[in-house]
Amino acid sequence: MSNVSHARSDLSGHPDASEMRARYDRVMGGRDVALVDAPVFLVGLYCAVSPWVLHFTASQPALVTHNLVMGIAIAVLALGFTVMPARMYGLSWAICAMGAWIIVSSWVVGSSPDAGVVINNIIVGGLTVLLGMVCAGAAARTRTT
Repeated sequence: MSNVSHARSDLSGHPDASEMRARYDRVMGGRDVALVDAPVFLVGLYCAVSPWVLHFTASQPALVTHNLVMGIAIAVLALGFTVMPARMYGLSWAICAMGAWIIVSSWVVGSSPDAGVVINNIIVGGLTVLLGMVCAGAAARTRTT
């Protein structure tokens, strides 16, 4: 049996302490973007439930399905950003594209949408584009450092 009573609680004397500290800083350096993950997730959830919040399920059935699928996709990407940030932040530009599509989808997918539906999709799409650009900018900044 080994004697571990002489073990120290700090690693300051470890020969690789500076390398471990640098690696920790490098790994955790990109997590400032974690503050954006939650708003992206919430925008995705709102996009998914917006047909029921604004009560256009009967008048725009195609747009209901569209917003539900797009909202779930955005929320799943946000969860991926949280769980595997190093692998997923390359998809930040996809969030921007999805936001742009949500903006124009009222006229492409919908059939004569009213002003409330159009304004809802413009706001949700604009927020999605904005948050996607923040994620993409932070991912680019993380890669260059």
